[in-house]
Amino acid sequence: MSAVALPYDVHGSGPHRVIALHGWFGDRRAFAKVVPYLDGDAFTYVFPDYRGYGQARDLTGEYAIAEIAGDVTAVADKLGWDDFSLIGHSMGGSVIQRVMLDAPGRVRKLVGVNPVPASGVPFDEQGWALFSGAADEPGNRRAIIDFTTGGRLPAAWLDEMVAASLGNSNVEAFRAYLTAWARTDFHAEVAGNTTPALVIAGGQDPALSADVMRATWLRWYPNAELCVLADAGHYPMEETPLALVAAIEKFLKA
Repeated sequence: MSAVALPYDVHGSGPHRVIALHGWFGDRRAFAKVVPYLDGDAFTYVFPDYRGYGQARDLTGEYAIAEIAGDVTAVADKLGWDDFSLIGHSMGGSVIQRVMLDAPGRVRKLVGVNPVPASGVPFDEQGWALFSGAADEPGNRRAIIDFTTGGRLPAAWLDEMVAASLGNSNVEAFRAYLTAWARTDFHAEVAGNTTPALVIAGGQDPALSADVMRATWLRWYPNAELCVLADAGHYPMEETPLALVAAIEKFLKA
């Protein structure tokens, strides 16, 4: 299927161009709480939706990591961007690595926020049942969000996150993207890549933890560095937006 330029929002007008990619539960509005604090004089940020999400909810496709990567590159082409940096949250962390490989020489820096490694994510039988059931069961979505944020956040916030996820994606895409991010393995292609990378882990995220980042991203990328946000779980954009912006922009400006 041919690549398409996804719908997107733009923030800022600075010379360093950045594309920020959302995770499995979010659309481009997943970054809403950090947007007011971004340096729009230094950076131009673009926030696209994936096929099946947000304004692209009715856009069908294969719902694969490589497909998103092709669509993201099409966005950069539409904008006339020859080079850019990438931010990817969770599932988006897999996508940014695929873009880097498929658009050689164009990606300046990578920022993974609780990012899925290029190896995918292993599941035991119980875990797969919980995650695969989330497409149809809001209770599964709530349990996943609660688990990946350390079981410590208010019930009202969990309910808000579930409602947002139900409203921002179609079930077919949500179901297919689980297989895409969990079972797509291309880590052999990224091993030894010298692109500068910042890997941000939430100290309260037991799934994509700092130890997972050390065993994957930091092992494969010689120019990777790890930042642990102690008070964040899997959703630093929601939990610690100011600390997240500070860490990202310090790295991108370096």
